[in-house]
Parts: sequence; structure tokens; C-alpha cells
Amino acid sequence: MHREDEEEEESAWARLRPREPLVSECCGSGCRPCVFDTYRQQLDSWTRARARGDISLLRGDGRPAVRNEAILSTESFSAFQLESVEVLTEDTCLYRFKLPVSASLGLGLGQHLVLRSDVEGLQVQRAYTPVSPVHAEGYCEFLIKLRHDGMMSPYIKTWKEGDLVEWRGPFGGFPYAPNKFGQLLMIASGTGIAPMIPLLQHITDNEEEETFVTLVCCFRTYKDIYMKTFLQEQSRFWNVNTFFVLSKQESLDSLPWSYREKTHLGRLNLDTLKTVVESCHVLEGKGSPRHLGTLAFDSST
Repeated sequence: MHREDEEEEESAWARLRPREPLVSECCGSGCRPCVFDTYRQQLDSWTRARARGDISLLRGDGRPAVRNEAILSTESFSAFQLESVEVLTEDTCLYRFKLPVSASLGLGLGQHLVLRSDVEGLQVQRAYTPVSPVHAEGYCEFLIKLRHDGMMSPYIKTWKEGDLVEWRGPFGGFPYAPNKFGQLLMIASGTGIAPMIPLLQHITDNEEEETFVTLVCCFRTYKDIYMKTFLQEQSRFWNVNTFFVLSKQESLDSLPWSYREKTHLGRLNLDTLKTVVESCHVLEGKGSPRHLGTLAFDSST
């Protein structure tokens, strides 16, 4: 082989070598595989292909092949079109993305996706949990708070209907078996309510589900409560009880009547939590198994 040919081949292999991710590209949510796991897998494939001198082993681009029919992949990003933006509070919106007709993300309960963007020359990734039903067809929705000091927020603020946004996943999740527990207590603060919403709807959509759910929602004020209509509709089910903790609300008198009896002013403390747990005990009766877990917090509330 001529020297020019060797140099050209080396250059071709160098272009195919996977790029090591920056620290900023890791969302920090413990995803498996993480971007660094994917990088190591791709680097191993590249090294084997380079040793054999067979570029075809890289499937043309050095990345794992993804089935054409797959909507999501944990290893590569898929672009979804932003369909609508609903402003919920002054800093939080509900973003709805369009999926192929009759297509579903097929997520498990509590699973999240990773969003990717380029911010000031850096690739940034952050994890977000869809709030749409796990089997929703043709769309998916995300509850996202825009933070003044957030690296992803400046990018999200530029979104407009029709934009393509890149996601990968799913990751995480938690196991849930219908009727395994008589009582399920969920405590969420701010956008931490996101993984609770699909679980709550999953329970109320099942006519054979008899688990009694108590959802404690922590926000600053009444106007900061997300998805009020959804939460009110869910609270009408016989097996759902919602309770609100408002840390900055000055008076119960300014709240709608339907909220006054189920709202505590101030921060969630041990005494308030004891009251909630005791009410769960009364509702379910002695001897019923309880699952006093599932917490998610937004530190800004």
C-alpha cells in the first residue's frame, strides 16, 4: 500500500473514532446506559473494527444500529416535533410533542427521557419525566420549569411550535403491581410531581384497582400548583385523596372552597406528615399493607 493510501486510511479511521463526551453531556440522573457507557461501547466496537481493518463492522458511522421502527433508543437521539406549549405558571410550561399516528413511547411507570441541546458551544443533557399517560398514542407531554440559573433553560425558552427537539431513553422507572398495597402515599414538591401523574392516572384508569392513593403536593402558593384541572378530576375518584402544602400562601381564605380543607400553610413538617399518615391509616383500616413511599422534590419550592 502506498504511503498516501495509508495516510488516507488512517484519516478515515480517525474520523470514525467515537468522540468522548464532555462532563456537561451527562445528565447526572444515573441513566443506564449513560453517555459514557455508550461511548465506551462504541469505542470498543471501533477498536475491534480498526484491528480487523473492517469498517463495515461499524455499520457505516461507528454507532450502534437502531431499528427503523423504533421511536426511542437509549443510545441515540430521536427528534420529536413540538406541537404546543401551555403556560401553567410564570416559570413552568407543559410541552406537547407530536409522535407518529397511533405510535406510543411505550414507557414504564416513572421512566424518564434525556433531552440534548447545544448551549453556548457546550452539549448539555438533562432528564425529564413525561406526564402523559404511559400508553398515550400520537403524543407525549413534559412538565418543565425554566430556571434562571439552569443551563438547559435558555435553550428551552427558544422553543416554538414546529421545532424538532432531540430525546433519548427511556431510563429509570419503578415497579408497580396493581393491588399490591392497600394504601399508597406519594409526596411531591414542584415539578417532582411529574412521575406521580402517570402513576396516578394508571391507577384510576384500572377499574379493578383498589389501592387507595394519597398525593401530597408541595408548592409555594395556590397559583403555583401545576395541572389543577387534572388533580381535581383525579381527586373525584373514590380511591384518591389530594393534599396540598403551600409554603408561601398567606391565608386559606383566598383559596377556592374545594382547597381549603385539604391545604396546609407553611412547609411540610413532621407533624403535618403524621396527620397525613394517620388519615391513611383510618381510610385503609388496620391490617392492610401500606407503601409509604415515592417522594420527589423540587428544591426551589
